Amino acid sequence: MIEMPSFPRSMPILTTLMLTLAACEQPLDMDMRGLFGNAPSTADAARNATTNRPAPDARGIISYPGYQVAVAERGDTLATLARRIGADPQELARFNGIQTGDPLRQGEVIALPGRVAEPTGGPIQPPGGVDITTLADGAIRRADEQQVQTTTLAPAAQVGVEPVRHKVERGETAFSIARLYDVSIRSLADWNGLGADFAVREGQYLLIPVAMPGENTDPFDATEIAAVTAPGAGSPTPTPPSASKPLPPEDTTPAAAPVETTAAPDLSASETTRTGARMAFPVTGDIIRDYAKGRNDGIDIAAAPGTAVNAADDGVVAAITEDTNGIPIIVVKHSGNILTVYSNVGGLAVAKGDNVRRGQKLAEIRREGTAALHFEVRDGFDSVDPMTYLNPS
Repeated sequence: MIEMPSFPRSMPILTTLMLTLAACEQPLDMDMRGLFGNAPSTADAARNATTNRPAPDARGIISYPGYQVAVAERGDTLATLARRIGADPQELARFNGIQTGDPLRQGEVIALPGRVAEPTGGPIQPPGGVDITTLADGAIRRADEQQVQTTTLAPAAQVGVEPVRHKVERGETAFSIARLYDVSIRSLADWNGLGADFAVREGQYLLIPVAMPGENTDPFDATEIAAVTAPGAGSPTPTPPSASKPLPPEDTTPAAAPVETTAAPDLSASETTRTGARMAFPVTGDIIRDYAKGRNDGIDIAAAPGTAVNAADDGVVAAITEDTNGIPIIVVKHSGNILTVYSNVGGLAVAKGDNVRRGQKLAEIRREGTAALHFEVRDGFDSVDPMTYLNPS
């Protein structure tokens, strides 16, 4: 079981990046698995690769050996749900990071900090863990011993795989979580009763949809993944055909006299300390959260409220949008299909379509909330470590 403990209420930065492709001819892939050009897509497979969520009992309880969850009904608040299942409302609220009076969506999943009474038939058992023949044989023997014609069989235990339970961290979105576990955003929403905006909150527990038997949700073959190198690391040199058997010596005559060459100028004085670094820091401050692929797709830089947020390099403002809390997000497109993303900002100084220069002011650090900038660098849709692009000087 994965328990993961973020900026205010999930900023849909991936949604922002999708806006930059609004003019594409192909339909937009909401699950972000449709890549650029002729790259392989697993969107169709992902949409069909998961089972339906198990049905809860009359109280709304889904019980697994490792944990239990409750499914909200229409009109539920956390307090009414707690009363229905016999749980402490305050403890349930603390465990899920919400208030006891908060309204719940129909079908929304609430994690239970402890176990309540088991549904009839007990918790859902893993495949192979329930012997249906033994259960039936026991019921028949009891009927024979009591010398009755018929008897009601005890409800058989449900069988199914216990899903991973994921705790939402700051900065995560439903899209990034779906990509982390390689499931479709629609399946993730259906299993957890998410709203139409797919919003999640810090501290919320999500059930990760279970793959259907025989399905493989890996987007690429493992050998293909192993051959991919990190951005800026270059590509491995292929073995030439002549490596195993040298070519015969050639006796050729030069067609012309050798060309005189001059020594290349010494550029060491202007060379930066980080290979490939060419961008400037958008703000000056301490990095309070590092890049972590699949967990934090950028870096968070502390800065005083009102501090100018500057363009990291020359480019064009590709999009300006807002997160679920109405906080602006700026996307700047640079040469080489590189995008930079600036979020948790206010006081915009640019508009969509503006050409910007390196160091030009884009916005300011917000004067409310977290005093920090969330900054991302993306190679197309793929997030990369901004520190490999930023000039530390």
